[in-house]
Amino acid sequence: MRSCPVVDRLACEAMDQEDPLRAFRAEFVLPDKEIYLVGNSLGAPPRTAAERVRQAVEDEWGRHLVGGWNESGWYAQPLTTGDRLAPLIGAGPGEVVAGNTTSIAVYQAVSAALRLRPGRRVIVVDRRNFPTDNYVIEGLAELRDVSEGRFDDAAAVLLSEVDYRTGARYDVPGMTARVQAAGALMIWDVCHSVGALRVDVSAADLAVGCTYKYLNGGPGAPAFLWVSPRHQEAAENVLSGWYSHAEPFAFEPGYRPAEGIRRFTVSTPHVLSFAALEAALDMWDRVDLDRVRAKSMALTSLFIDLVGDRLELASPREAERRGSQVSFYHPDGYPVMRALIDRGVHGDFRAPDILRFGFAPLYTRFTDVWDATQIIAEVLEKELWRDEKYAVRLAVT
Repeated sequence: MRSCPVVDRLACEAMDQEDPLRAFRAEFVLPDKEIYLVGNSLGAPPRTAAERVRQAVEDEWGRHLVGGWNESGWYAQPLTTGDRLAPLIGAGPGEVVAGNTTSIAVYQAVSAALRLRPGRRVIVVDRRNFPTDNYVIEGLAELRDVSEGRFDDAAAVLLSEVDYRTGARYDVPGMTARVQAAGALMIWDVCHSVGALRVDVSAADLAVGCTYKYLNGGPGAPAFLWVSPRHQEAAENVLSGWYSHAEPFAFEPGYRPAEGIRRFTVSTPHVLSFAALEAALDMWDRVDLDRVRAKSMALTSLFIDLVGDRLELASPREAERRGSQVSFYHPDGYPVMRALIDRGVHGDFRAPDILRFGFAPLYTRFTDVWDATQIIAEVLEKELWRDEKYAVRLAVT
């Protein structure tokens, strides 16, 4: 697939016609005349999601009531959905559990790592991690006498494969090897990479991720936790809820952990959220991740070329070194983004000065890139962002 600069929209149309993923766009609900470049924050809904949720409400809940836990497979959703997610991160059956949120999964993963490395009290993080990861570590530090330090002292290292602000991508194999050589456990946050490239955490120790970005599971969709099979027997879940008990319906007064990955479940699964995610995974079962990555690099490279020097690039210029987003610096980034959204180009803003544009290869077209960059040029050249209404911050930026 070509990723060289193009000089007109017709060339972009030709690239769309050559795109082996082009048929997937029709499987999403997308507003007319809007260019949605926020797949790295919340993916667009699959057309089948509404029907799948309706089935869960009317045909399963409405028909079976409490019997749905047995009749409709609700009880097993954390494990069955985990097995469906596993191939997307290079994992195997019985290695992934779905449910809860990324913040909870981070707490579980780091706490498990501390118990697997008794005597080590250091957790290494990147200050550029998504804030919730580091906030969770701060909370653990207060509870568990954890401190910051070097790899040689660490129980675990927690990093995001793709930087949420700039889209810069870590060398996952290289960093994993370096961390483990120091005797620490490697924990990867793959929220900003799963569904955008071929993720492979298999050499690491634990991983966490979400499903509402590139995977299109919907707002509040279940997160997931991966625990390497070599740690599952010894790893402990500090959030020892009833669902992870060896026999949940024995209702014993004391806790006994389940075997395998099920011990990392916590509580009752959110059935309706799982339903929407299942609809998305039905589509992902048919997706070639190598084609996704190839198109991602072509889209983002084209976008960088067409924006040119109008904005200062914050992302790596080399396609292999970034995820599926492109970020730029602008001192007035917030009003610039508001002006773009008003004109149909949807990106988002990250303080203090980052404009983010996320490219979901299943539904973003090359013509979208062309059209978006024309609007960006107009907003910047005419300084349309200076309208005072754009200075007012919304609750969600």
